[in-house]
Amino acid sequence: MSRVLALGRFVFAWGTVLVFFVFGAGWLADLSSPVKSAALFLWLLGVIVWCAFGVVEQADHLAEILEEPLGTLILTLSIVIIEVALIAAVMLGARAVPTLGRDTMFAVLMIVLNGVVGLALLLGGMRHHEQDYNLQGAVAYVAVIVPLSVVPLVLPNFTRSTPDSTLTGPQAFFFALLTLLLYGVFLAVQTVRHRHFFVEPARGDGGVVIAPGESDHTVSPRAVTGHAFLLVVLVLPIVLLAKQLAKLIDHGIAALGAPVALGGVLIAVIVFAPEGISALRAALANQLQRAVNLCLGGALSTIGLTVPAVLLTAWLTGRPVVLGIDPASMVLLAVTLALCMLTFSGSPTTVLEGAVHLVVFLVYVVLIFSP
Repeated sequence: MSRVLALGRFVFAWGTVLVFFVFGAGWLADLSSPVKSAALFLWLLGVIVWCAFGVVEQADHLAEILEEPLGTLILTLSIVIIEVALIAAVMLGARAVPTLGRDTMFAVLMIVLNGVVGLALLLGGMRHHEQDYNLQGAVAYVAVIVPLSVVPLVLPNFTRSTPDSTLTGPQAFFFALLTLLLYGVFLAVQTVRHRHFFVEPARGDGGVVIAPGESDHTVSPRAVTGHAFLLVVLVLPIVLLAKQLAKLIDHGIAALGAPVALGGVLIAVIVFAPEGISALRAALANQLQRAVNLCLGGALSTIGLTVPAVLLTAWLTGRPVVLGIDPASMVLLAVTLALCMLTFSGSPTTVLEGAVHLVVFLVYVVLIFSP
């Protein structure tokens, strides 16, 4: 059944790519009809979301084969690649928005660190009362998220080299380079040096954590290759259709007179919906460590890869990019980071932590429409 579903996704997705390659330019040239625009948007949105769920499914299979944390890392990187493609597509559009990268990164942090984390802890706490996770891994995530989010999103507001929240050429180069280097160090820690920080902790019911190298789990190269191939062929249609969806999002926001920041929120929701659902399912199954890997890993990868990608796109196109967030958003970011430090400073978690994160997320939603 799963093979039939994967084949259906493949045919539908690549069929849509072919159709838009032939007719897309003509369809998108005139978006004056609301019905036509809505139909095209729903079509592309459906294909992209369906493919994204397929990516999650293949990543879950790889997670079972390769074990944690490689499984969730593959899923996270796949999702971030989709996000970067969508951001780049909008940045290269006719009505380029210089704040899109900033808005999307901030939206991801708020949605993932407050919305998804809050809901996961709340639902998991309601079902299991208390849930454990690997404290060392969570602390490692938060320790890297703090500087990687503050430097690009807050620091540009206080530099004196430019009159606004932009960066000079040298600043952009070194910020992008240092972001990639720190993210690379974290990946080395997560996958090689301290891999056991990111696996389920030992439980009081006799569960045992197996140290790296001690597992008798065998890896089938053929199975890994097959699932990896399916993952790639499902990611590619999303990347290829990103520009068309970006045009429709751009047109819809302009036509409705909606807040500009809503574009970044829509991209964040579209891209991270499958990963968020996976995190909630893991929390309900009392696999909080997997939920932590998905949520904190998703937030970390977003900053670690999106900042260099946005700055590189801006440099290649010569278009300005604004990274610094407004004062209200800086307050929300500070509260969110402080909450993460408190939530993931000791185990176990309860419904209280989930409720607090959700309140901050709802405040963020209100400020989108009433800044």
